[in-house]
Amino acid sequence: MNILELKQMLVCGIRLMERTQLIDFNGHFSVRVPETNLLMMNSGKSVRSSLTVDDIVTIDMDGNLVDGNDAPPMEFHIHTEIYKRREDVGAVAHTHPKWSTLFTMTKVPLKPVFPQGALLGEIPVYPKAYSINNRLLGEEVAGALGDKKALLLKAHGAVIVGEGIKETFVLGYYLEENAYRQYMASSLGHVHALDEDEIKTLAANLWKPHLIQKVWDNLNSKMLKE
Repeated sequence: MNILELKQMLVCGIRLMERTQLIDFNGHFSVRVPETNLLMMNSGKSVRSSLTVDDIVTIDMDGNLVDGNDAPPMEFHIHTEIYKRREDVGAVAHTHPKWSTLFTMTKVPLKPVFPQGALLGEIPVYPKAYSINNRLLGEEVAGALGDKKALLLKAHGAVIVGEGIKETFVLGYYLEENAYRQYMASSLGHVHALDEDEIKTLAANLWKPHLIQKVWDNLNSKMLKE
């Protein structure tokens, strides 16, 4: 995949996040530039609902602009500090999902309650409601994430990481769907979360490239029809 194709996929991922209400006028998604120490992400002032490749900027791991016309989001530190710590991570999304964030405003833990929720693993919570707009806070967020796939930010949003753009988007989508289902189930009574055996079996069965592609294709097709 060349750089233009990677940008186009990133644009698609950001627009899908906006269409599925994982982000609104804020939120950002990044991807590593292969064989470099650079990353690409949407610019801070970009309109997420009508994003094009011209809204994608390239920065180094200190946030310096390498390519593009606009500045990166102020919270680029989330991305750079995670990439510095996690060689296994190829893409990072910072979202503002409504249902997932509600759980950070209470002492109710988010648990896997439907099959795809088993893919998320343990989801820690970063205990500060700040905008992550400096390196120190970025380091704290990266540390709180650790080796996990997702992190909730108190009264703020979520951070999701993955091998690539599609994997990261799908995990973010599953995170919000799981939170919604847990919230709705709680209105009926006690919520029965998946047990350890169910989580292990479901995670092994459901984290397959063709299933990730299926989710991506379905949601992208719906977006293209709008």
